[in-house]
Amino acid sequence: MTAPSRKVRKGGRQFEKDRKAFFLKCKAERAVCWLCGMPIDYEAPQNTSDDSYNLDHFYPVTKRPDLQHDPAGFRPSHTQCNNLRGNKDPATPIGALSRQWIRTA
Repeated sequence: MTAPSRKVRKGGRQFEKDRKAFFLKCKAERAVCWLCGMPIDYEAPQNTSDDSYNLDHFYPVTKRPDLQHDPAGFRPSHTQCNNLRGNKDPATPIGALSRQWIRTA
């Protein structure tokens, strides 16, 4: 007897279209990683290096599979940052910074 599949993610045409549109928007805006605030290497192929782009979800897909296709939950991240985050819930913000300490441009 085999165990049931634990695969949660299921793609689709609309998801792929939304994912690609989100990537192009982030690349055009040079969006920074939402987890660490540092620039993302949009020229590197996706998910190929620690600094390359990786689509992250605000709420982990393993905890909220009903939101996995919602573009409002998409966030730009580094591959490494997303991997380190795993399926942890989003961090609670501590407030606005008094000034920007790291130059992103």
